[in-house]
Amino acid sequence: MKKLLALFSILLIFDKALFISEAVGQEKLKGQISISGAFALYPMTIKWAEEFRKIHPDVRIDISAGGAGKGIADVLSGMVDIGMVSREIYADELKKGAYPIAVTKDAVVATISEQNPALSEILAKGLKKEAGNRIWITGLAKTWSQAFGAKSAAPIHVYTRSDACGAAEMWAKFFGKKQEDLLGVGVFGDPGLAQAVKKDPLGIGFNNIGYVYDATTKLQVKGLRVVPIDLNNNGKIDADENFYNSMNDIITAIASGKYPSPPARELYFVTRGSPKNNKVLTEFIRWVLTDGQKYVHEAGYIDLPKEKITTEQKKIQ
Repeated sequence: MKKLLALFSILLIFDKALFISEAVGQEKLKGQISISGAFALYPMTIKWAEEFRKIHPDVRIDISAGGAGKGIADVLSGMVDIGMVSREIYADELKKGAYPIAVTKDAVVATISEQNPALSEILAKGLKKEAGNRIWITGLAKTWSQAFGAKSAAPIHVYTRSDACGAAEMWAKFFGKKQEDLLGVGVFGDPGLAQAVKKDPLGIGFNNIGYVYDATTKLQVKGLRVVPIDLNNNGKIDADENFYNSMNDIITAIASGKYPSPPARELYFVTRGSPKNNKVLTEFIRWVLTDGQKYVHEAGYIDLPKEKITTEQKKIQ
């Protein structure tokens, strides 16, 4: 019995020593990580950085938003360690050393002001893909009547993004086009575009879902309304197309594939070449793909499939 107690005591001491060793190892992780890029990934990255620094307080993480175009340009030029990118990585960017790692998913939605004179009609009818094409691409739909069959003959004030960004790229791709093909008054950044549409009763734009839904209430932010997409093109929003009331509803729809892709898309951390030789950077990305994933839903984003997570983890092993 005494031998068993002695052995048990040794095991407890060993476990305690191992725990202390691991804790000390965590505390010794020091360094700095600089990140810039997509507004779409900015809130999620802020949350990840906050939680990671609770474990590794000696790691400084500087984050700035400026659009996916800035993120990819900054990382390829060596200005930052990670570029946040909310679109597919181009072939020429890969040739220059772009090393993308998918970390989560989200989507872009059409938005109008809550003060729109045809609000109830628009929400009931939804946005047909062809109508969106006539609003943002050809410009043929100049009134709410022409675009949605609404009674209002008031003009549509079209807004788009002025910065190179994944949201605009994905929204244009939904119509088979590129960002430069989008018509409208250019506004910088997700927050700016959301504010412009909110203030204009006749405005229509698009935003990442993180800027349309309140992170606390999970409901659409006051002053903005999401325009549902008429997926089956029958001129009305059916019950199975009506999943926009809350953040949880649309997240479920995106995860299940009900919401079209694009504008649903993967979001990336991009490094210049493999980050394997940078311990701090590698540990941060590894943590994001493991423990950090538990914060994804909380921040209003969508889980990557388990097999996708496994694939991305292999990129930093």
